[in-house]
Amino acid sequence: MRETKTSSMSGGVMLAAAFGLFGAAGLLIKFAADAGKAHDVGTAAAIGIGAGAAVVVGILLLAGLYVVNPNEARVLQLFGKYKGTVREEGLRWANPFYTKRAMSLRARNFETAKIKVNDLDGNPIEIGAIVTWRVVDTAQAAFDVQDYLSFVTVQCESALRNLATHHPYDGHDDATPSLRGHTDAIAGQLEKEIQDRISKAGVEVTEARIAHLAYAPEIAQAMLQRQQAGAIIAARTRIVEGAVGMVEMALKRLADANVVDLDPERKAAMVSNLLVVLCGERGAQPVVNAGTLY
Repeated sequence: MRETKTSSMSGGVMLAAAFGLFGAAGLLIKFAADAGKAHDVGTAAAIGIGAGAAVVVGILLLAGLYVVNPNEARVLQLFGKYKGTVREEGLRWANPFYTKRAMSLRARNFETAKIKVNDLDGNPIEIGAIVTWRVVDTAQAAFDVQDYLSFVTVQCESALRNLATHHPYDGHDDATPSLRGHTDAIAGQLEKEIQDRISKAGVEVTEARIAHLAYAPEIAQAMLQRQQAGAIIAARTRIVEGAVGMVEMALKRLADANVVDLDPERKAAMVSNLLVVLCGERGAQPVVNAGTLY
């Protein structure tokens, strides 16, 4: 089922015509009353029938009126058959026997429930997303799925669950996109997967983002300790790399300036002392050697 745009008549013209018919019916009723007073029964009956017909036609014209709000559409059906979609806003008129289903074209957003699922590494995590979407094909939304609102909600949660099982919470290297470390790439994949699932409902996804991401409570403390240990190791690695560079630079500068000539044993002692000072967590306590070099 695909949307077919159809034109509709201006409701203002039909509204004026309906009131004109009601006015004419009033005049006819007056004429019928005058004919009745003149004992002209046949004329009075004919005029009365005409007045009744004008009232019926006027009521039918009013029944065909409907309003289309901005960013809204009306899906028209005649005895179950799809006749088209009207998108022109304002007061419109169509066949009074049409059913006119209103459908919003505005952008909508909702937050999925927090889903508990295992990531690629098998760790239980909690994940949720915010999805922004809107209807682009009213016929598909109205007829191809039972309830497009419920359909979008269920399919978004299904796509989010599937995405979480194909990525780790934390990546071990840059080649593997992780849920926590590659948010833009994950958001792009989530948006594409949701769009593939809900396109049959005539819906377009404009944005999808991870709104909640955390380890499940039963392993949260252990994972926090692992993250802290990883951070400590990374920090210590940076410190050691910097300390080795500073020691190397100090030895080179001393040798270039010919300040002191150190044998291998004294050089090793100096390296040891400098590494202790540079890598230690506390400030070093200086010791003044008042004796000779040896």
